[in-house]
Amino acid sequence: MTATTNSRTRYGAVAMTLHWLIAILVIANICVGLYFSDLPRSDPNLFMLVQTHKSIGLTVLVLSLLRLGWRLVNPVPPLPAGMSAPLRFLAHASHFLLYFLIVAIPLSGWALVSSSKLGLPTMYFGLFQWPNISFLSDMTREQKGPMHGLFDDTHVLLAWSAIVLVPIHIAAALYHQFWRRDDVLKRMLPGTRVAVSP
Repeated sequence: MTATTNSRTRYGAVAMTLHWLIAILVIANICVGLYFSDLPRSDPNLFMLVQTHKSIGLTVLVLSLLRLGWRLVNPVPPLPAGMSAPLRFLAHASHFLLYFLIVAIPLSGWALVSSSKLGLPTMYFGLFQWPNISFLSDMTREQKGPMHGLFDDTHVLLAWSAIVLVPIHIAAALYHQFWRRDDVLKRMLPGTRVAVSP
């Protein structure tokens, strides 16, 4: 049975659950976003897809903040001792960028919606209305125009950064598993055996 908290050899149940939930939601939302971005405005499914995209994004934002807070109070297992300095740097840099993206992408999307001239509500999975960011939604239509454009560009740029970085992250995990044959991937998988640190 996996412990709740992290140890020196593996991630705990909380970190694992948040990691895999966020991963699934991010990949799903990228697919949804890419799909509806090419749909005409007249498509009858567009509104539902956009609302779903926003709901998933806001869920990612909440879960990512929880994961970041959990990581701050629950140190992660160290990297394998045999890793070179350049590989360690790349591992830390890619993790930092992933943490940044899983917060910044939904945050920029929330800002994008809040600065829209349309003023359409965000219905969180049809359950309740998610509030806009007040200082953005309270701007005049003239003020919203350039801000909306800025957040739109930012959201798209960050999303494409994730589209590039997520496969690299997956490839790195597979590299550790099948090339280096260490426990980097196993320690994030429930029910796997991990070597005990000396």
